Amino acid sequence: MPETLSTLVRPAVTKRPGAFSRLLSAYCEGIVGYFVRRSAIASLRELDDRALRDIGLARSQIETAVHGFITLSDRARMS
Repeated sequence: MPETLSTLVRPAVTKRPGAFSRLLSAYCEGIVGYFVRRSAIASLRELDDRALRDIGLARSQIETAVHGFITLSDRARMS
């Protein structure tokens, strides 16, 4: 029996994930992202106005910043 180990043991994943598993993965990532953003917003809302000003945010910009719509260059222009 001249079989080699590579012919006896196959890798656990031999093909690309199907459309359903990619869709399920994207759905799970979306849910996790939602809860991470909600947690970040809650943490920033607990800060006082001076602490927010130190990091370059106004209270009205918290959600926009968490969603990534305010960049460093935007913050520099607002100052």
